[in-house]
Amino acid sequence: MDVNEQALEQVFRLKYGDPGTCGRNPRRRYRFNYYTPDDHYEAMVSQLVTPGCHWLEVGGGRDLFPQNIPLSKELSQRAGRLVGVDPSPNIHENPFVHSGEQKTIEEFTSATPFDLITMRMVAEHITEPEQVCQKLANLLVPGGKLVILTVNKRTPVALAATLIPFWLHHPIKRVIWHTEEKDTFPVVYRMNTRTALQQCTSAVGLKETRFQYLDDCRTFHRYSLLNYAELIAFRTFRAVGMKYPENCLLGVYERPVVAADRITDSVPVTADPLGAKNP
Repeated sequence: MDVNEQALEQVFRLKYGDPGTCGRNPRRRYRFNYYTPDDHYEAMVSQLVTPGCHWLEVGGGRDLFPQNIPLSKELSQRAGRLVGVDPSPNIHENPFVHSGEQKTIEEFTSATPFDLITMRMVAEHITEPEQVCQKLANLLVPGGKLVILTVNKRTPVALAATLIPFWLHHPIKRVIWHTEEKDTFPVVYRMNTRTALQQCTSAVGLKETRFQYLDDCRTFHRYSLLNYAELIAFRTFRAVGMKYPENCLLGVYERPVVAADRITDSVPVTADPLGAKNP
């Protein structure tokens, strides 16, 4: 399932309003025909959240889409069941999930599997990729999809985060991005390349159905001149067919439908005279 220009513009307008009258930062990006990794992720998830579907949001904390409240409300209402799982107490501040559980994904259990699982900026914090991917695969219905948006470890910002002591992460993020301390978590980057994602998902039977490197020109988005420089560099790299050095990874992984699943789905269920159900 592809995300086209029309879908990206719909997300942009829902999030920021008319490109001619919205804030200066999104207006600047629109003039450069640049959509952020979050725009791409939101457009993808919007297509995958079908009416009545069962959706598991992993590690989202207090938000579904931090910069897109209208889409968060719309998809929360569209889903039949939306469960949020996060070890942080921030999960209790999330107004969009139908139910929130403060626990790790390894601790989470559900009697009913999910049609869609989403992980936005979570993979970089996972210390046991194989264990987590196995749990996610078990929680998907056959044909269900896992969507992962994460940073690429082979980028300047990720490299800096690896080298800088963790106690300095929040002071730096506060100056550059105005983040809150409770939203800063340790990073390990064990599933933050395409190869690493393919290995840990294929090992548990999931198939990559879509993958993108998404140019990320937001490092200095609060500083107009520096952001202009980022966007000019983005346009230059695009003109020569190269991805921007700072980028994110967006992957979609599907649990295949095997023959046994098709047979089970096709056999009618009839009630016996004693009230039990026989396949």
